[in-house]
Amino acid sequence: MEEKKNNPAREVDEALPVQELPADIPAEVRQKLAEDLNEQATEDLRQDVREAEKEEANDEEVKANPEMLTKSRLLKLLIKKQYVKLREVTEEEQPADLAELLEELDENNRLVVFRLLKKDVATEAFAYMSDEARDDLVNAFSDVELVSAIEEMSLDDAADLLEDMPAGVVKRVLEKSSRQTRESLNKLLNYPESSAGSLMTPEYVRLREEMTVSDAFAAIRRQGENAETVYTCYVVERNRLKGVVSARSLLLADPSTPITDIMDDNVVAVKVTDDQEFVAREMQRYDFTAMPVLDNEGMFVGIITIDDAIDVLTDESTEDMQKMAAILPDDDATTYFGTSVWTHAKQRIPWLLILMLSATFTGMVTTHYEEAFVSLPLLVSFMPMLMDTAGNCGNQISTLMVRGLALGEVEPSDFLRVLGKELRVSAIVGAVLGLVNGLRIYLMYTYLYAGQYQNVIGYAVVVSVSLFFSVILAKLVGGMLPLAAKKLGADPAIMATPFITTIVDACSLILYFQIAQVVFRNMM
Repeated sequence: MEEKKNNPAREVDEALPVQELPADIPAEVRQKLAEDLNEQATEDLRQDVREAEKEEANDEEVKANPEMLTKSRLLKLLIKKQYVKLREVTEEEQPADLAELLEELDENNRLVVFRLLKKDVATEAFAYMSDEARDDLVNAFSDVELVSAIEEMSLDDAADLLEDMPAGVVKRVLEKSSRQTRESLNKLLNYPESSAGSLMTPEYVRLREEMTVSDAFAAIRRQGENAETVYTCYVVERNRLKGVVSARSLLLADPSTPITDIMDDNVVAVKVTDDQEFVAREMQRYDFTAMPVLDNEGMFVGIITIDDAIDVLTDESTEDMQKMAAILPDDDATTYFGTSVWTHAKQRIPWLLILMLSATFTGMVTTHYEEAFVSLPLLVSFMPMLMDTAGNCGNQISTLMVRGLALGEVEPSDFLRVLGKELRVSAIVGAVLGLVNGLRIYLMYTYLYAGQYQNVIGYAVVVSVSLFFSVILAKLVGGMLPLAAKKLGADPAIMATPFITTIVDACSLILYFQIAQVVFRNMM
C-alpha cells in the first residue's frame, strides 16, 4: 500500500508548542478570550473544523494552493492554542482576503480570532468586512475594544461606523477617545449624511509654499503614517488650499526645487455641502484619486479618497437598480441574504400594489373592446406579443436614459435631441419588427393553419402597423419620462421598467384595437 505523502505545512503546525495569549492584549479582552477558549468551546471548534474540511475537500482553489490559509487551518491553530502562529499567518494575508476568511467563520469564532489579531492587522481587515460582519463584531465589543478600533481606523471610516451606532454608545466611545480623535469625529458627524463633509477625512499630507522637494519628502515621512494617502499632497497656507502636488512630480523633481515650481495651482475642489454622488462623479470625470474639500468660507478641511467614491457609486447604482425593479430602497438593507424576509417584502409590496392597481386601466381597455374579441377571436392571440415587445422597447430606452442621467451624459435640456434621435431609432426598429411579424403571421396562417382563418392579410397588416406605432410610442415614453422626472427634481429611476411597462401596455392596446377597427370595419 502506498504511504500518504506528508504535508510540510501540516507537520509544522503539529510541531508548534502551545502558546500563551499575546502580551499586548488588554486584560479585559484576555479574560473574555479565556472564557471563549475553554474546553467546551474547543470541542465545538473540533466539530467546526470537520465541517470546514468537508467544504474545502471540494474546493478547487484550496486543492491548487495547499499552503493557503483556510478556515480549517485557522480553527486548528485555535484548538492547539498556537496564538503566536495564528498572528504570523494572518499577517501574511492581504486585508481583503483576511476579511473574507473571517466572514466565513461563525460569529463566536470570528470574534475570538479577531481579538487575537495584531491591532493594525485587525483594523485593516475590519475596514474590508461586510456591514453584517462588522455589526456582529461591534455588538460584541467591549468599550475598550471599540475605542481601540476607533483610534486605529481612519477618521472617515470611524465616522461611518459611529453613524450607525446608538447615540448612547457613540457618547461613551467619544468620551473615552483621545481629544484629537473626539474633535475630528464630532466635526465629521455634524455634516449631513449624504454630503461631502460626511465622506471626507482630515488626514492628508500638508505642505507649505516655502518648502523644497527635499522638505516635502521629510513632511511626508512625518505625516504619511496617519495620512489617508501620500500619492497626492496639498500645499496649504493659513488653511487655504494653494495647490496640489503628486508623488510622481516630487519623485521626478530635483530635491532643491521649490514646491511652488511643481505644484498645480489650478485646483478642482468641492464644498462640504455638495452631494456625495456629485463628488464621486467629479472624481470620475477628472480621474482623481483624491478630491479636496472646502468649507463654506473656502477653508481647506479635508479630502475624499477614491475608495470612498467607489462605495458611493456602488450604493447609488444599487439604489437605482432597486427603483428600476420597483423595489423601495432601504438604507438598512445590505446583502441579499443579510436582509430579512420582512424587509424584502416591505421593499417590494408598495410598488407592486401601485402597479397592480394601475393595470386596472389595461383591463378597462380590454373590456371596452370586448365586441372585437367576439367577432375576431384571433386578435386576442397577438396581444401578449404586442404588449411584451412594446414594453421591452420602453425598458431599453429607459435604462439608457437612467444611466445617461446618472453619469451626466444626458441632461433634461437635451429633451429635443433625445426626442429626434429616438423617433428615428424607433421608426427603424418598428419597421423591422412590424415587417417580420407581418410576414410570420401571413406564412403561419396561410400554410400552417391553411383554411382555418379568413383575411389573413388583414391580421398581418393590423399587427404590423400596430407594432410599428407601439414601438415608436414605447421608445418616446421610455425616453421622455426619465428626463421629465429629472427636470421636476424626482429620481429618474422611478420612471423605469415597471411604471413604463404599465403605461405602454395600455396605450399599445388602444392603438391595436383602433387599427383593427379600421382594417376590419365591416366585421366588428
